Order: sequence, then C-alpha cells, then structure tokens
Amino acid sequence: MTAVTRIASETGMREGRASGTGREPGVRPGRSRRVALRPGLLISTLVLLVALAWAFAPGLFTSVSPTDQVGAALQAPSAAHWFGTDATGRDLYARVIHGAAQSISAALVGVLVGLVFGSLIGVTAGAVGGRAEEALMRLVDVLLAIPALLLSLSVVILLGFGTTNAAIAVGVTSVAVFARLSRSQVVSVRASEFVEAAYGSGGTFWSVLWRHVLPNSLTPVIALAALQLGSAILQISTLGFLGYGAPPPTPEWGLLIAEGRNYVATAWWLTTLPGIVVVLVVLATNRLSQAIDAGGKS
Repeated sequence: MTAVTRIASETGMREGRASGTGREPGVRPGRSRRVALRPGLLISTLVLLVALAWAFAPGLFTSVSPTDQVGAALQAPSAAHWFGTDATGRDLYARVIHGAAQSISAALVGVLVGLVFGSLIGVTAGAVGGRAEEALMRLVDVLLAIPALLLSLSVVILLGFGTTNAAIAVGVTSVAVFARLSRSQVVSVRASEFVEAAYGSGGTFWSVLWRHVLPNSLTPVIALAALQLGSAILQISTLGFLGYGAPPPTPEWGLLIAEGRNYVATAWWLTTLPGIVVVLVVLATNRLSQAIDAGGKS
C-alpha cells in the first residue's frame, strides 16, 4: 500500500467515525442488514397471506369436502391427494385448508379479546395512576401467576367446549401480557417532555391521552399482538389436541394432529404435515412481530 493510499484510507475512516457511522463515506449504515433480512420477511408475509387465504377463502384452494370420504384410507401423499388421506379416507389437504378457518379465526378472536381488555386495563392503570393502578396491576399479577394452559382449561371447562369458548379462553390468558406492556408504555410516554409541554399548553387529560400518549404507545402493543397470534394458534391447537376445541369431524389443526397420533408408525403424514403447517405459521407470525417492533424502534 502506497503512502497516498494509506493516508486516504485513514482520512476516510476518521470521517466515518466523526459522522458517527464508523464506516467509510458513501456506505449507508444498516443497508446490508435490511437487505439480509428482507427475504425472510417476504417469505413470512407470504406464509401468513396464504394461511389467511385458507382461513377466509378455502374454496380457492380446494373443492374437496373436508368431511367426505374421497378415497381409500391411509393413502400416502400423491398427486391426487397432496397430503394423503386419513383413517376414514378423507383428503388431509382439504382438511388442513378448512382447518385454518377454525384455528386462525379462533386465534384472531383470542388476540382481539386480550388486546382490547388488556390494553384497556393497562392504559387505565398507566394514565390514572394511584390506587386504581395498584388495584388493576395486582389483578394482572394474579393472572400472570396462573399458568396459561391451566387458566385456558379452567375457562373452557366453565364456558363449555367449542371453538368460540376456546378462543375466549386463549384471550383471557393474554390479557395480563397486554396490560403490563400497555401500562409500561403509557407510563414511559406520560413522563416525556412533549407530554408535559402539551399539558402546559392547556391540554386536557383526555386530549393529551388521545393525541399524544396513545399514538406513541401503540407500536409495541401491535408487535405483541402479532407475536401473540402465533402463541394463540399454538394454544388453540393444544386445546383441540386435548379435545377441548372443535368436535369431530370438524377440521381443526390440533384435532387433525390428535387424530393421526395413533398412526405415526404407519401413516406419518397424518401428524407431520399438519404439524409443519402450524410451525410455519407460528414462525411467520414471530418474524412479522420482530419486523414491526424493529420498525417502531427505528
């Protein structure tokens, strides 16, 4: 390396450090990282879009009835039956597609229940403070002390079996998580200088809460909702696997896995393929949650 080249290189590095980037001039910070993460985000988004299309428009992907016998029992995956057939000759691919309507819609209802009631408790506690905050957060601590599966089973037993009741039970288990996050965000934003300036300018409690506190506290809660969607799908599938969800022969992802567990040695596809679908959807929701959270922090 010549003296001129070395001096130019050292000068460029000093300029990069002075600008706070630590890189040579002309290199955009974070660009390579965004490019590296983009394919995974696109794949995750595609997986979620396909799963949602299965849930809300299953007829676009299959015309086969999920409850009628269409062939011999326990046929391996083939061109005629992509996921094979189950023990009664029903098409497993059609049952997985129609099962998305049960699992994903129930998970969405569960997340919505947790989001609405949990955010209401958290925002009220964080905005009001005082004894109201203490009482509400002690209620949240009680909910957090109960294991999620035990709490959801208790709610289902009280309400009765079925997909709707299972969704409500899953929503109850996530109320405390949403409450704690929304409360912490509201408390953090409420202590900001721009909120104090809004009060100093004559803003009322409700106007400041609506215009300043809530918009600046929303992004982490939305990211949590995306993350909780994957968790809700797992919980709905678990309840279905245990027999507390949709009754047979209704197709539901957890129930499909439960129906195939007695044939693992001879018909692996009955549990493996629905299980892979559940795993892919959950991982996709987790990746989307990370992207939303990162976007809110940038």
